[in-house]
Amino acid sequence: MQRALSVSRVTGNRLTFPDWYQAVVREGDMAEVSPVRGSMIMKPWGYGVWERIQQTMDRRIKEMGVENCYFPLFIPLSFFAKEAEHVEGFAKEMAVVTHHRLKAVDGKLQPDPDAKLEEPLIVRPTSETIIGDAFSRWIKSHRDLPLKINQWANVVRWEMRTRLFLRTSEFLWQEGHTAHADREDALASTLEALEMYRDFSETVLAMPVVAGEKPENERFPGADNTYSIEAMMQDGKALQAGTSHYLGTSFARAQNIRFQGDSGELEYAHTSSWGTSTRMIGGVIMTHGDDDGLRLPPAIAPRQIVIVPMLRDKPEDAEVLAFGEALVKALNGQFALGEPIRAILDTKAQRSAEKRWNWVRKGAPIIVELGPRDVAAGQVSFMRRDDLRDGDKVKSQALSRDDFVAQAPALLASIQQTLFDQAKAMLDTNIRRDITTFEGLVEYFGAAAEDDEDTLAFKGWVRAPWSRPTGEALEAVVQKLKAQKLTLRNAPLDQPNSFGPCIFTGAAGVEEVLIGRAY
Repeated sequence: MQRALSVSRVTGNRLTFPDWYQAVVREGDMAEVSPVRGSMIMKPWGYGVWERIQQTMDRRIKEMGVENCYFPLFIPLSFFAKEAEHVEGFAKEMAVVTHHRLKAVDGKLQPDPDAKLEEPLIVRPTSETIIGDAFSRWIKSHRDLPLKINQWANVVRWEMRTRLFLRTSEFLWQEGHTAHADREDALASTLEALEMYRDFSETVLAMPVVAGEKPENERFPGADNTYSIEAMMQDGKALQAGTSHYLGTSFARAQNIRFQGDSGELEYAHTSSWGTSTRMIGGVIMTHGDDDGLRLPPAIAPRQIVIVPMLRDKPEDAEVLAFGEALVKALNGQFALGEPIRAILDTKAQRSAEKRWNWVRKGAPIIVELGPRDVAAGQVSFMRRDDLRDGDKVKSQALSRDDFVAQAPALLASIQQTLFDQAKAMLDTNIRRDITTFEGLVEYFGAAAEDDEDTLAFKGWVRAPWSRPTGEALEAVVQKLKAQKLTLRNAPLDQPNSFGPCIFTGAAGVEEVLIGRAY
């Protein structure tokens, strides 16, 4: 599954990994570039995947005692000015609204000079500041804590180099925000969200990840601690698929979030925030896709079983359609992966072969081809998208109609597990633990400075001991890695009992850290 370069069966051309990715998004009918630079239009199939992610994750968020709400898209500039470190981290990405109407001048629309806002508004890059302002009103006593909310929303971060789903100027996400009476409770909530992300990624997206703490230079602006889940893509790069932050009391002090404690004294709340986004869809594509296109885990496939009738403008077409409709009804009455099966009969006016390959490229987990012979035999012929080919030959299986309906839940569960197992094997076998010097690190990854980062050969990650340097010592490490187009990903939560010398400083190691190239 390592695919730094790939041959597309759609075009027959050898593609770089980024070109392959864009082809999968396009041919899978997931999204397209919008007229607004850096933004995307999510098409029904791509948005359907997001809806599945949203619905499934929302249940888990609520199981953590978190309630949904919604905050404004526009945030006063003064709110960011209260938190200097936070605003510095986002300043270059902020979109600013300065006028509230347009005016025709010489036949051209432009901002009306008389409609300039007294205070500029920032288009939401994240909501810590405006939610903190609300928390300062909602929280008065320790009895109001913990306070846990979440919102599903869009955010804008002005990106210069964009890629569909992975990095766009506007994207969809969820952001959770909590306030607590003490550090222990807030940190526990931070790690609970991280574990929810890890479990969701592995059991729903079938995308294995490494959960851990980000180094100091990678912390969310203003946070005390930042944690992430990191997934390995098929080109060996890391994708940060979700983050959770313990914010300490810095945002509470900036926003005056205080509560009356047991002693009667006013104390600052400890807060956390955590979020993940449509970037997860990009991770799914790059984790599971193959040379035929997208492969979707059944848990997030908008349609899990697609029945393609083989119609020939003959009288027996009516029997094929009737058989297919009854099959869909029977399948949709079954449960798989804890939910009703999502099956559909594709009756679009297209050639059946074209419809079949459209669904292959979209990654539908099971594709049924239903013809008059199948109807006469009372059987179902189908393809599993996770196991489509034997060499260049497409594999097809057949079961009796009743057996197929009965086995459909197990088939979908098997596909879900197979996709995870394949990705987990790639992750586990491509983390090097035997590199102990920076020179060895450079030799393994190769001199990257002269190459285009999109065409670099496949390399996995290195897991090595380090001494957790800070300040100038950390900055020196970051610059050495930057020259090789490498980054520190996270220090995994699962750590050994002892450590060798730091790969960067030679000092005694205090933990192990993941190093790799990343999106």
